Amino acid sequence: MNARAAGGPRRRLVVLRHAKSAWPDRVPDHERPLATRGRLDAPAVGRALAEADLLPDLALCSTAVRARETWELAARQWGTPPPIRLDGRLYGAEVPELLEAVGEVPEHVRTLLLVGHNPGLEELVLELAGDGFDGTLGRVRTKFPTSAVAVLVWHGAAWHELGSGDALLTDVVVPRGKKE
Repeated sequence: MNARAAGGPRRRLVVLRHAKSAWPDRVPDHERPLATRGRLDAPAVGRALAEADLLPDLALCSTAVRARETWELAARQWGTPPPIRLDGRLYGAEVPELLEAVGEVPEHVRTLLLVGHNPGLEELVLELAGDGFDGTLGRVRTKFPTSAVAVLVWHGAAWHELGSGDALLTDVVVPRGKKE
C-alpha cells in the first residue's frame, strides 16, 4: 500500500456487481431486469454481507433496473437497510466516474456499498487494490462475475483521498442462491 493509505480511520468499500440479468427482446439495456438466477442470487448476497458484518452505512447504486433490483433484494435481508443514493453516472461508468462518485461520499461513512456493472467495477477493484489476501487479486483478474462482491479496506480521512493502490483487497466472494 502506498503511504497515503496509512492515516485516518479504517474505511471499507464493498463493490457489488449486479446479479444475473435477463435479456428480453426490445428492452433497452438500462431497463433489463434480473433473470431468475439473479433473483435467487441477490438475496444470497444480502445474507452474505450480513454474515460477514459488512452492512454499509450508505449504498451508491446504478440507476439501471438490474442494479436497483439487486440492491432491493439484498437489502431486504437486513433489519434496517442503510440509505441509498441512485446515481446515473454509475451506469456504464469507467474508473474515473466511479472514483468521482465515491469521492463525494460524506466522511462519516465508514462502509460504502457500490452497486454497478462490469467492466468498470472490476477495473476499479484492480486499480484501487495495492495488494490482496489469499489470491483475491488473481480471482478478480480472472473473472468478476455477476453477484460478485469485492471488499477493499483502506485508511483515510475522506473518500476523495482514495486512489490507485491505496486499498487492500481482503475478500472476493460470489454468493449464489438455491432454488426452492
